[in-house]
Amino acid sequence: MIPFSGRAPEESDSMIFDTHVHYDDRRFDEDRGEILQGLSAAGIGGAVNIGCDVKTSEAGQALAEGRPRLWFTAGFYPDNVAEAEAMGEDAALAFLRRMLAHPKAVGIGEIGLDYNGFDRYPEKPEPELQRKWLRLQLQLARELDKPVVIHSRDAAAETVGFVKNEMRGLNKVLHCFSYSREIAAQCLDEGCYLGIGGVVTFKNGRKMKDVVDYMPTDRLLLETDCPYLAPEPFRGRRNSSYLLPYVVRTVAEIKGIPPEEVERISWENALRFYRIDPKELN
Repeated sequence: MIPFSGRAPEESDSMIFDTHVHYDDRRFDEDRGEILQGLSAAGIGGAVNIGCDVKTSEAGQALAEGRPRLWFTAGFYPDNVAEAEAMGEDAALAFLRRMLAHPKAVGIGEIGLDYNGFDRYPEKPEPELQRKWLRLQLQLARELDKPVVIHSRDAAAETVGFVKNEMRGLNKVLHCFSYSREIAAQCLDEGCYLGIGGVVTFKNGRKMKDVVDYMPTDRLLLETDCPYLAPEPFRGRRNSSYLLPYVVRTVAEIKGIPPEEVERISWENALRFYRIDPKELN
């Protein structure tokens, strides 16, 4: 069963675009079809399922086919670049090219750097390997003229370096942005979008509230990263696009604008970022 449904916390005639979901995750196995079927009625007018490796990229494609308001991306997440390395550069990049040729493929990602947990996870790819595959996938994005969805954790300085040097000219979003206002400023100056989700609603989310207060609305993308990072008051439970109105309300309060304005602006930003023709939504 879907744990949370309907327009919460407030009714609205606007639509929300969830720019980052993982509906292929096993935590949706029991009610995935029901959730996807109900998105529009819950006010979610579009969503992008994000790939992290071969399996999830292919799963995203399968979910997007036949669902007019669901798209997907393909890529190798930093914790999964060993899979790409084992395939070999030619085979891994050929796989991505094949996936990205699909008409529902709207970007490369999530890709990036994740330096969290080297002391706990001995199998975690070393920074050098992560940097190698980030560069290769950025080169592919440039070749194919595709937007990139960037994951960055405990790698602020290096990520800013990539943004300023190797992502220049690319359409890029720092998904689930978690750094300071100062880092945000540097990335925004380079044309980045920032993905804002449930963390901004957390009681200890002062840093994210400060970032949202600072950032211009034309760089705002709403996301859930579901099933992760459910907003308050559902923190710790399975997240879904149905809970994005809680994020909308918090952003609206921070920016001092109506929730409907947040929905409209972030909707337009999402279509622009992923280069989705509004005619595809009819």
